[in-house]
Amino acid sequence: MIKTFDNANNWVVDFKPNPQAKLQLICFHYAGGGTSIFRTWSDYLPTDIKVCAIRLPGRETRFKEPLLTHMDCIIQSLIYPLLTILDKPFAFFGHSMGALISFELARLLRNNYSLTPQHLFVSSCCAPQLMDSNPPIYNLPESKFVEKLCEFNGIPQAVLEDKELMQIFLPIFRADFSVLETYCYRPHQPLNCSITAFGGMQDSLVSFSQLEAWQAQTNESFSLQRFPGNHFFLNPAKVSLLASISKILHEFL
Repeated sequence: MIKTFDNANNWVVDFKPNPQAKLQLICFHYAGGGTSIFRTWSDYLPTDIKVCAIRLPGRETRFKEPLLTHMDCIIQSLIYPLLTILDKPFAFFGHSMGALISFELARLLRNNYSLTPQHLFVSSCCAPQLMDSNPPIYNLPESKFVEKLCEFNGIPQAVLEDKELMQIFLPIFRADFSVLETYCYRPHQPLNCSITAFGGMQDSLVSFSQLEAWQAQTNESFSLQRFPGNHFFLNPAKVSLLASISKILHEFL
């Protein structure tokens, strides 16, 4: 039975409650996505690891809630619900936009609460200190915005061809791209947790060097792994990806 934490105000979803787990893997989805991409992850990880996912407002069961359009607002809104579940060691996994969210949360937890993840997994995301030189798309007219979205290869064709579905998803995409494109990196001390960067070998959006630059954000060990696939490699490469995550987290169990 999937559980949504009442005391976390619906932010945190626990797909397979496991009070005996020794470590929590807290996952953050990509722009336009939701927690469903992590639904089966527990099936591929040791029983000592509990998988939780962060559900942002405006999607899935929170569809009627206002969308958040800026990183600072997400972080400030999420920090207290997150603190209610940090009762055991934890690690963060974030894909694309989720990687930036998890990184900023890790810095805030370190700076304000003396809490640090055991490990930070960042996936398909340019290192935060590298400024994005591409012009923003979140405020483009609808036809141009959809055209740009298609370049990311992350929207199923069936959704693109369904006008009603697109009218539901377009505000979510706009909000999430606003989060990404208005994000402002603030220099600070590197994190005191190890970092692993993941990427797709055929990802045209995030290069090897942009992934490698995450090394500057940690005082501990850093590793980089790439898998066959594009920006959304985590779906077809799920088994290999989770085997790698399991191997890395084993030392913390």
